Amino acid sequence: MQNYNSKTMFKNYFKIAWRNLVKHKAYSLINVSGLAIGLSCFIFIAMYVVDELSYDRFYPNAENIYRVNSDVLFGGTELHITQSSDMIGQTLKKDFPQVTQYTRIFNNYGSKLIKKGNSFIQEDKVAHFDSTFFEVFKQKAIAGDLQKALDEPNTVVITRSAAEKYFGSTNVVGKTLETNDDKDPVYKITGVIADMPENSHFNFDFLFSMKNVNYQFGQHLSFNFHTYLLFKPGTDAKAFQKNIDQYVKTYIAPQAKQYMNINSMDEFRKAGNKLDITLMPLEKIHLYSTYNFEISPVGNIQYVYIFSAVALLILLIACINFMNLTTAKSTTRAREVGIRKVLGTEKKSLIAQFLFEAIMIAYIALIVSIILVALLMPYFNSLAGKSLTFGDLLSPWPIICLLAIPLVTGLLAGSYPAFYLSSFRPIQVLKGKLSSNAKGGIRSALVVTQFAISIILIIGTIVIYRQLNYIRNKSLGFEKEQVLVIDNAFELKKNIDAFKNNLLIQPGVKSATVSSFLPVTNSSRSDQSYSTAPVMTAESGFDMQSWQIDYDYFSTLGMEIAEGRNFSKDFGTDTAAVILNEAAIKVLGYSEPLGRKIYSPANDYGPAESYTVVGVVKDFHFESLRKDIAPVSFFLRKSSGMVSAKLSARDVGNVIASAEKSWKQMAPSMPFSYRFLDDSFNDMYKSESRVGNIGFTFSLVAIFIACLGLFGLATFIAEQRTKEIGIRKVLGASVSTIINMLSIDFVKLVAIAFVLAAPLAWLGMHRWLQDFAYRADLSWWIFVVAAGISLFIAVATISIQAFRAAVKNPVKSLRTE
Repeated sequence: MQNYNSKTMFKNYFKIAWRNLVKHKAYSLINVSGLAIGLSCFIFIAMYVVDELSYDRFYPNAENIYRVNSDVLFGGTELHITQSSDMIGQTLKKDFPQVTQYTRIFNNYGSKLIKKGNSFIQEDKVAHFDSTFFEVFKQKAIAGDLQKALDEPNTVVITRSAAEKYFGSTNVVGKTLETNDDKDPVYKITGVIADMPENSHFNFDFLFSMKNVNYQFGQHLSFNFHTYLLFKPGTDAKAFQKNIDQYVKTYIAPQAKQYMNINSMDEFRKAGNKLDITLMPLEKIHLYSTYNFEISPVGNIQYVYIFSAVALLILLIACINFMNLTTAKSTTRAREVGIRKVLGTEKKSLIAQFLFEAIMIAYIALIVSIILVALLMPYFNSLAGKSLTFGDLLSPWPIICLLAIPLVTGLLAGSYPAFYLSSFRPIQVLKGKLSSNAKGGIRSALVVTQFAISIILIIGTIVIYRQLNYIRNKSLGFEKEQVLVIDNAFELKKNIDAFKNNLLIQPGVKSATVSSFLPVTNSSRSDQSYSTAPVMTAESGFDMQSWQIDYDYFSTLGMEIAEGRNFSKDFGTDTAAVILNEAAIKVLGYSEPLGRKIYSPANDYGPAESYTVVGVVKDFHFESLRKDIAPVSFFLRKSSGMVSAKLSARDVGNVIASAEKSWKQMAPSMPFSYRFLDDSFNDMYKSESRVGNIGFTFSLVAIFIACLGLFGLATFIAEQRTKEIGIRKVLGASVSTIINMLSIDFVKLVAIAFVLAAPLAWLGMHRWLQDFAYRADLSWWIFVVAAGISLFIAVATISIQAFRAAVKNPVKSLRTE
């Protein structure tokens, strides 16, 4: 009997809720639309956040894997890099039982050209690996014995996608791949693995044997390998740090003493230097790393926090809409509540009824939001740079969360209206004493909250876009526009000079240069140690970037010589000359740098050499504007990494076509690959651009949802004041007067929202800008613009309904009463 009554009760709840939805179609549409859009945004951002948090967590023993990082301060130059020596992994495993295995990745070569048919294809997802890689990072084997797959030189493991791309099948173990390597270019395929998941901080298709790396192994004082340690379960990584410090004293210190002619590491540190080897948990690399030379671009935990907050705020705005509109419509249901109370309906039954209606609307909104998510998924992936799929929502936990969200949302959004409506006193209601409740304090607070959130999002979006615009337009110390970059120029071999000369005779080419280095972070780098004295010591030594260039490098990239001269063919001694940037001069403390000498230390590759400073180039940005400009040295050397050409605005297409024709004549089997320098520069700020685009999109969404609520609220208030409007018009009030009367209260609420939102927005954006060494000012006008936008949107939304009410025939308005 009880089950029957419960069933009947819920059936009645459903009937009443459905009748109310159908009866008030406009309000139902606004409520469902607002909640659906809010839920869609919440789902999208939740998928983004979950994906960001999932990086590298799928590996077995992921919590026991750590990467070895290096922090170096030498001669005033700081280096924070993801690479360490080739010996640290095997040494730590040998000396300390907590380390069960280690593995190294060497990706300094960048890309490889791999032959398919009669031509080569450039592959970027390539690196060299130890055979222990598959012990530390478990991979799904499709073919081959992974434990021994990379034991021998000239062996390679490839992914399923690579196998199908080059052979059309995964049955390829024993077959060979031909590369562009000068020595031993043919590799035997010894294994095939599943494609590496995208939510990993590295993602490779070709895993070549470490034994093919052209490197003098056995060095403790070097920084060329990404090294990962697998600890025994339960190992305290922080406590293990003292063992790494011991490794520095035992193994690195002797080589440092010999290299820098110092007596101890204490002497090295007393000179203001440092060398720290630290551990970073695998699971934190993607979101927490700020180190240079990451294998692939990393995320930022700040953005995870920001987007999580945005998701909750948008959902909150949608819930506030529901609460506002429901309480605003309370007078239309006041008599219903009064009659039901007189007939004996308990308060808890009324609360249950209204909560049921709220939850029902939330589940209807969920259905609509799921449809929106399915339709808009490609757009969101393009916006966020992700590869999310609708199928990601169909596993157990997402389904549980999806079903729970409307329940929580419905309870949150419907709780206040339910308790508010059920608290009506039947006598007062039936006497008509609740005819208007347009100026409720709680409702005003909710409107203030909505617009405070919107204003914060508007300010945040403006600041992010302004910083991006500042980055794009800041004087960088070089000209990035109209610079064509042709990659893999080393494949031209002896024809490289002829190729450059062919470029120079084209009408649209102003100048050209051959180099291995460009002022963007995705260009190769070379950090070297030098000394201000013939014998390097802890006091005289320093680190800086070392770039090899030709005579035309500075003119092609538009860099300015601040002092001295450029390299010149008129000076035969320029092979022993060096040009420094202003940052290097500042570190060295030279007041008159021209004619001063710096020295490269003697090493296994050759004796010590001296270089005379012949010029100083003005500082230019070659890394992200998050960082200060570091010291750079330039040497006149033959290099062959890239050919860069400064173009005029005309004939760009003809220049590219001509360059490709020359390339095919001089390197017919090699792919022709080009890009523009400004595109490479913009790639450095993809993360910020995506954040700006996402922020802009969701700010618009938040404002739209808030406007939906305002529109509905203004409609209701206009309806409630129909008689007043009619009387005022009869007494001679103008349309503008009526509009001002209906708008003024909302304008006050927006002003209060701005006063509350501005300090919070300033604090958040100020902290975000601190990540940039070079940043735009947080100007006052940004806040004025945000306030103006919010006020304009609010007034425009309200005025539409106010105008409709104001132009009605007053006779008809009075008859409605």
